[in-house]
Amino acid sequence: MINYHSVTFRACALSIALLSAWILSFPASGERFRTMKVMKDGDFMAAPTIRLDSDERLIVNFDEWSEDYSDLQYRLIHCGPDWKPSGLLESEYLNGFNIADIEDWAFSSNTFVHFVNYRIEIPNEDMQPLLSGNYILQIFERDDPDETLGEARFSVSEHSVDIFGGVSTQTDRGLNTDWQQLELDVKPTNVNIDDPYSMIRVDITQNNAPYTTSTLRTPSRVEGKDLIYSHQPELIFKAGNEFRRFETIRTNYNDMHVDSMRFLSRNYHAWLTPDTERASKQYSYDQTQQGRFLIREYNSTDSDLGADYVTVHFFLESPEAIDADVHVEGEFTEFKHNDSNRMHYDYNQGAYMLEMPLKQGSYNYRYVAVPRRGNRQADPSLIEGNKHETRNEYRVQVWYRPIGGRYDRLIGDQIIRTR
Repeated sequence: MINYHSVTFRACALSIALLSAWILSFPASGERFRTMKVMKDGDFMAAPTIRLDSDERLIVNFDEWSEDYSDLQYRLIHCGPDWKPSGLLESEYLNGFNIADIEDWAFSSNTFVHFVNYRIEIPNEDMQPLLSGNYILQIFERDDPDETLGEARFSVSEHSVDIFGGVSTQTDRGLNTDWQQLELDVKPTNVNIDDPYSMIRVDITQNNAPYTTSTLRTPSRVEGKDLIYSHQPELIFKAGNEFRRFETIRTNYNDMHVDSMRFLSRNYHAWLTPDTERASKQYSYDQTQQGRFLIREYNSTDSDLGADYVTVHFFLESPEAIDADVHVEGEFTEFKHNDSNRMHYDYNQGAYMLEMPLKQGSYNYRYVAVPRRGNRQADPSLIEGNKHETRNEYRVQVWYRPIGGRYDRLIGDQIIRTR
């Protein structure tokens, strides 16, 4: 319990599309690379997953703060459900060469912060995944392939099972309390499962936050070929609360949840309207994007190039938490917790504060407390609370490893939303 105390390779401008965004980090490159996303083309609310042997495409997009472009390349690593390399040969999981140039890049346009925007499409003429599973796309410079500058993660699914399910506030821990509970029905359509009690693994993740993932090893029962999952502890999740929102799509106007916008020194700064804790307050519905963000500049024909970087000032009025750090999180932080999104406490104002340079757009975010000791499991409920009415989404992935199989096959990937 936590207590309180370019030479461009684009012939024309790319029109902005609604894309499923998945923010990723650049652990070895400091502040040079930013705003990296893997996106499913055409579906903003979809998971970063494509169907094997289909026409679906994923787009990897990121910026480099620089006056000139870098000679970058990338490769793909096939992984299992825990994102550990499967150990398969490249020729087994990939058609083509496993090193390719990043040839699609362009300079920013009319921005105070100069950057180069890079774009990769998967699959492409150079690389086509041959197997289902998780994939890590590693980015590096041509002259230094051993130093990974960034990683993008996505999945390839066989879609050989149908996944049905529901979310209820009538849980094994009480009715309309702090919890939500799932029930799942997995229906094989194009796969024969000899022993569903030992060959199937189901992973469930709430609102795209990896630290919420729960794993089921066995179904509750089997009805014909259907795998039923119900009344298991792994199906119960903290209800949480709706994400908070702000927009910085314009710099000449105070957009949603922006108290003031000013140009200082080299770029624009946006001070958000002060936030307060919501754990003790009544639930209030707000239609959010379950933590996602979308890059957008209202007057640009291509927001990837025309959206500028704005320094966003977060302000949370709250008593100080004992033995815990408070972080801002969302898809734009990859739901990770480090110095870049850790807030500092101002005793004079009785508030947590943070400055972050973020590309113009629409953002979802929330505040989480991370214990300084123990397992350091992030917990949004201290500040945001748990409201059973919250609209959440749950990503369900079904993995299959038959006897003698050398890797885990991703046979199903589906999002289930509360109604």
